[in-house]
Amino acid sequence: MNRVYLTRQEEEMLDGEHGWAYQVSMEVLVKLGDLFGASRLIPIKSAHISGVSYKTMGDAPIDFLDALVKEGGKAKKYATANPSGFDPEYLVGKLPERYAAQQLRILNLYGKMNVKPTFTCTPYYLREPRPGWHLAWSESSASMYANSVIGAWSNREGGPSALAAALIGKTPNYGVHQTENRQPNVIVEVERALQREMEFGALGIHLGKTLKDSVPAIENLIDPLDEDLKQLGAGMASSGMSSMFYYRKPAIKEKIETLSVEARDIDETIGSLSTATEKPDLIFMGCPHCSAAEVEKIARLIEGKKVAKGIELWVCTSRYVKRKAKKHVDTIERAGGHVLCDTCAIVTWTKKLGIDVIMTNSAKAAYYAPTLNDADAILAPMSRCVDVACGRKL
Repeated sequence: MNRVYLTRQEEEMLDGEHGWAYQVSMEVLVKLGDLFGASRLIPIKSAHISGVSYKTMGDAPIDFLDALVKEGGKAKKYATANPSGFDPEYLVGKLPERYAAQQLRILNLYGKMNVKPTFTCTPYYLREPRPGWHLAWSESSASMYANSVIGAWSNREGGPSALAAALIGKTPNYGVHQTENRQPNVIVEVERALQREMEFGALGIHLGKTLKDSVPAIENLIDPLDEDLKQLGAGMASSGMSSMFYYRKPAIKEKIETLSVEARDIDETIGSLSTATEKPDLIFMGCPHCSAAEVEKIARLIEGKKVAKGIELWVCTSRYVKRKAKKHVDTIERAGGHVLCDTCAIVTWTKKLGIDVIMTNSAKAAYYAPTLNDADAILAPMSRCVDVACGRKL
């Protein structure tokens, strides 16, 4: 017998009375709820679905998506999608046609289920949730940002569970959907003032490895930008299992463990993420996808310069931000850079483009490059990335 309490309508969906697409979605949510001891399902305001790139999905899940569509599956709540393996203009002509065809098939199937064609890992730039809203977001850096910076409530869903939640409009009430699981259980004292977004990402990688699934209250972050916090959360989500962090001092009712992060911890993390010393083939910024402010900053850094021959410069963002920051996008592209939408370097086939070394300001991208891209990485601040892209030596 299920431990999760179901309403009459939910029981009907589980029994198949509303069709197979909703039955299988309910099965996913009930099994997840049983696994984590949820008492019931709760309504969500939105879902964000990962598992969109053909590179990371492969062929096997496509038949499942096709079956959901044929059985009439439609998202009951506002649902957005993570980056795909291609942008619609630049990369689509450089990679095998079969890849493009299969990727387009995936995108079309999501579209038929009423999933918005956002293809970004920063859905909060398109429609920001309100504090206290319950979400089902499967992009780990996005759910981390939603919980920690915005104050919304979302577990780190998997792609299938986020899709199921989108179709049903509900998610099990376990994890950080419950107040008691949102309480900090370790204080992190950062001994060195962090100056650049790269250092925030490196702190995140270090904390993810050290804290696993703990909820830290991080002290001594001096006036961090939202973009800094985005990099911090992305790093933590890459190397650990935390769902959120605090960066403003919360009310702590009982004595909890304290962890000190020394300057050498940050430096050693940056060093461990930089696995190459030779000239990069690709300079990549936009992991997670760039905000309008970041696109503007890159444009100001590159204005009047030119990207050097033999180097690719990619700035990845959402279509929404690209339109919003058009003037700055034009500056970057006049310099020889490429502002890409719908994808990022981590979920496309960089190896097939002859890219062996990736330089980035994202600790998350540097962390994943060796395994997901079969590439060495160089982690450096945005200003340094632009300089190297324009011909400055490492």
